[in-house]
Amino acid sequence: MTVVSPADRKADTRSLRRSPLADRAAELRDRSARDVQLAEEPFLTQVNLRVHPGSPAVARIEHALDLALPHHEPNTVSGDETEAALWLGPDEWLLVGPDGRAASLVAAVTEALADSLGSCVDVSANRTTVRLSGPRSRDVLEKVCSLDLHPRSFGPGRCAQTLVGRAQVVLWQVTREPAYRLLVRGSYAAYLADLLLDAADEFTTE
Repeated sequence: MTVVSPADRKADTRSLRRSPLADRAAELRDRSARDVQLAEEPFLTQVNLRVHPGSPAVARIEHALDLALPHHEPNTVSGDETEAALWLGPDEWLLVGPDGRAASLVAAVTEALADSLGSCVDVSANRTTVRLSGPRSRDVLEKVCSLDLHPRSFGPGRCAQTLVGRAQVVLWQVTREPAYRLLVRGSYAAYLADLLLDAADEFTTE
């Protein structure tokens, strides 16, 4: 008889995961070029946080995460590609981290919330992440997104909930190059990949 500990079961479950674009990784790599690169960044930790920005819990959460929650300027991001907080609304943020961080993030934030009104939910399985990078990546995105993406309006450290084509995404510019993360529901990932590949075609075809 094989005895499986809870830790083993967790490891087994993670090994069974399959990202929405797993079977298209080679295609995205092969159709990338010097000016535009496309790749999936699967299984990022994503935790939705709701708390009133004036609540004393905010300082406790920031201390627990060692990360400031952006609440003075809308559509901004604090942190970096590894650990970040994205402003989604006046009392809503998306905490993003590497794979496997959800449990510790939720535990830390839940403790920091204490008896304050708020919520903290692991939504990692809700979206995957498509990374669009390269010197012509803004040109690609401007074909399929109506936001003003000029650097004077949308530069590194900015984020927005918007439509790219017909897909709702959380758009985050992560570097000046530019490079973007597009967080999209798993069911729309293939559509978004097709849309971006088509928009990038003139920059990736020799």
